[in-house]
Amino acid sequence: MTMKEASGTKRSSIRDFHQARWNEPIIFELNQPGEVGIEVVQSGEAEEPGSSLWEDIALSSILRQDPPALPELGQMQILKHYLRLSQETLGADFNVDVGQGTCTVKYSPKVNEELVRSHKVAGVHPLQEAETIQGTLTILHKTDLIFREISGMDGFCFQPRSGTHAILAMASIVRAYHEDQGNPERNEVITTMFSHPSDAAAAHTLGFKIISLPQDPSTGLPRIEDLENALSDRTAALFITNPEDTGIFNPDIVKFTELTQNNGGLCCYDQANANGLLGITRAREAGFDMCFFNLHKTFSIPHACGGPASGALGVVDKLVPYFPIPHVVERDGGFTLEEDFPKSIGKIGSYLGVVPAVIRAYAWIMSLGAEGLKQVSQTAVLNNNYLLHHIRQMKGMDIPYSKDGFRIEQVRYSWQKLFEDTGISTEDIVNRMCDHGMHMWSSHHPFIVPNPMTLEPTESYSIAELDEYIQALESIVEEAYNNPEIVKTAPHKSCIHQVDHSWLDDPRKWAITWRAYVKKRDSGAYLESSVSIN
Repeated sequence: MTMKEASGTKRSSIRDFHQARWNEPIIFELNQPGEVGIEVVQSGEAEEPGSSLWEDIALSSILRQDPPALPELGQMQILKHYLRLSQETLGADFNVDVGQGTCTVKYSPKVNEELVRSHKVAGVHPLQEAETIQGTLTILHKTDLIFREISGMDGFCFQPRSGTHAILAMASIVRAYHEDQGNPERNEVITTMFSHPSDAAAAHTLGFKIISLPQDPSTGLPRIEDLENALSDRTAALFITNPEDTGIFNPDIVKFTELTQNNGGLCCYDQANANGLLGITRAREAGFDMCFFNLHKTFSIPHACGGPASGALGVVDKLVPYFPIPHVVERDGGFTLEEDFPKSIGKIGSYLGVVPAVIRAYAWIMSLGAEGLKQVSQTAVLNNNYLLHHIRQMKGMDIPYSKDGFRIEQVRYSWQKLFEDTGISTEDIVNRMCDHGMHMWSSHHPFIVPNPMTLEPTESYSIAELDEYIQALESIVEEAYNNPEIVKTAPHKSCIHQVDHSWLDDPRKWAITWRAYVKKRDSGAYLESSVSIN
């Protein structure tokens, strides 16, 4: 029986999609001098100039001579502006977003948003005394205990603002540990080709030399003999993802950690994506000294691209003294914040981290329980292999490494055969998927897998939605062989057509603020080329 027959469902049709396109200017360009959104009536008596307080805090040297150049608009115009922008945006709440591989895009319960908008969360000041935030510290402590159970580690910190930030914290602990042990010469970090790029980048930022193990062409996994050749008395740590970005789980991971530790190195587990592992495997049993989880992936915090994110960092007992401060410590029936840890790497971020992210994750975990977390992973693995079963049958598709095996939470496919047959590249397919209201991610650069496609369905999507995504890909494959021009010139139904990427590649044209844009525009820096949005 095939997976499709077992599902008992009928393949759904691709919906007739066309995205709204408003050509909406940015809000500064909508400025209408004299228009007012709301007039604020001053309440009470303001303190008069000349008082000691005024003189202390409002020195003329720091006062504006002119008001800020903010756009002037009425309320209705502001509402229309942002609603139009929202109609030009897609995301997990709008479309089948299984194409955002490695990002674990899943449903984020909206009730959890209500929790963190409560004044009991939103109104907390980060400098409040510990006795005034006992509820917050209680949740941090309980979440710490939960993650100890999930991973087998002996303590967790939620100060890192992202997964990469957590990797930087792990690398900092590695350096502090070896210096404390009297081995500052251990300055090499070993990672693998298909581990997350941040494993190499963050460690390199701290001055470590990076050794990246290649993948075995037949299995897609690093070879034990390559690790043995890389280990030396300079080895500080192994930073590795498992399963790697191919979705292939390394069954020899314990051998990797044992070899590294026997050589004097620490083992750091990048579990940014653990969506297929909850309740099935743990970092401790795999032999790791440290690990981290992305709360904005596996634990259902909205991904939100640039944040607010949270990297939950866990360590074994011997590394707790090097943990970032402050530590949440239970004492006398309550919780306090302790900073007296002389071996600590110090603060890696201000305050306690992104507390609302931790509260969202805590609520999500508590609503599921241990069995529910395991079911999340089982469903994610099932969904991934359902996609794999159908996509491997598409013409022009290749699945590098272990072609007949199953994968965990995602797969890195390859359209190289399709490209050789038709000239249609993975970027062309990305653009054409926009016409179906969907997204398809290629891969981290450089493209180790040629013309890659990385899909990760998570547990949130139904069979009907997966079928819709499959059918969209099947239709594009058919177009590639029979009508390639329609794919080459895509997207046709999106709010933006094809963007001139030279603007992203030329630092002279970068402008991250309106003022910088106006300055460059008026200087003629933007006359050489223009962005096509038609």
